[in-house]
Amino acid sequence: MKYKKESHLKNIPRKVVWCKRCLMSNQRPRIKFDRNDICSACNYHDYKKSINWKKRETEFLRLLDAHRSKKNDDWDVIVPSSGGKDSSFVAHELKYKYGMNPLLVTWSPLEYTDIGLKNYNRLIESGFSCIKADPNGIIHRKLARLCFEELGDAFHIFVLGQTYFPMHMALKFNIKLIFYGENGEVEYAGDPSSVDKPYNDVIKDLKWQKKYLKNSELNSLIKFGIKNKDYIKKTDFNSSELKFYNLPDIKEMRRKKISRFYFYNYFKNWNPQENYYYASENTGFLPNPERSEGTYSKYSSLDDKTDGMHFYMRYIKFGLGRCTEDVSHEIREGHLTRQEGLALVKKYENEFPEKYYQDFLRYLNISQTDFWKIVDSWRSSRLWKKKGNQWQLKFPAK
Repeated sequence: MKYKKESHLKNIPRKVVWCKRCLMSNQRPRIKFDRNDICSACNYHDYKKSINWKKRETEFLRLLDAHRSKKNDDWDVIVPSSGGKDSSFVAHELKYKYGMNPLLVTWSPLEYTDIGLKNYNRLIESGFSCIKADPNGIIHRKLARLCFEELGDAFHIFVLGQTYFPMHMALKFNIKLIFYGENGEVEYAGDPSSVDKPYNDVIKDLKWQKKYLKNSELNSLIKFGIKNKDYIKKTDFNSSELKFYNLPDIKEMRRKKISRFYFYNYFKNWNPQENYYYASENTGFLPNPERSEGTYSKYSSLDDKTDGMHFYMRYIKFGLGRCTEDVSHEIREGHLTRQEGLALVKKYENEFPEKYYQDFLRYLNISQTDFWKIVDSWRSSRLWKKKGNQWQLKFPAK
């Protein structure tokens, strides 16, 4: 018996179309293509050239001043941060360029990598206070396994905490300003309808969970697991230990007027490579000593041993892996030509994340046989064909 398959899959076009400018395809959830087969992220990159960034800066300063601590003796903004390059850039600019007093909040990865933990510590040592949440390890592993089996992504349980834990902390400390880095929908090809929105309001947009979080309400997923999985029991859970995976109490959010999270990229011309240089210089951020599996880069998504498997499962479900993501935004920024990007995709896109594979099996408590059974259950016959013992994409990037 299957839970509700990832809702994004229902709306994916049957015919595969590749963006003529970058290397993103129409299989990415919520992406839009224009009549010239140019994707929404490339069109947004063009749109950014028309933005009056000085005007946005003025709007940004007004927002900061409205939330700035009057006596400079209290936190006035929350920055969800893993210690990665982007959140390090946001936190450091807010504090040292704009004079804000940020409280960093961290929802721990499923399993830290050595370089991820080192970068987290370096960020704190560069001058920040942080509240770090480590969820119940037994529950977290079971939920990760459940998400891997039923949503095709163990990483999803991390995303829930990463999204909602900062809002819980905002309510607890009565901090009304929350700043994430980029709105991935506009920067990396998604629904372009939020192009000119500086924030998301989770009360006003209760469809947000359905739209961006796989339409998976956690409690119903857990109920399914209790009924259908031998590794999950009702006694495994209590409401307090599930709190940070869920949206805070809406009545309290309304009372304290805390329901928005802002995007830094609305106010700043976002460039991941420039963020890396900034974080390296100002917070001691370190790249991987070796390239990340499935791509050529060394400075993105380094924190979690399951990052590679998250991107690999996206490749299985949508035919779009980690390398496609990296080359596409670097093509838009002019760091790569499309031809150079295509060569990198052909070289690295289908690479299996072997380095932490055994850690992943151990973390979820599954066998290799079970792992591949689950992986293959997420391959769409629309995208994949089997030739001998090898799976091949029917419509590779071109």
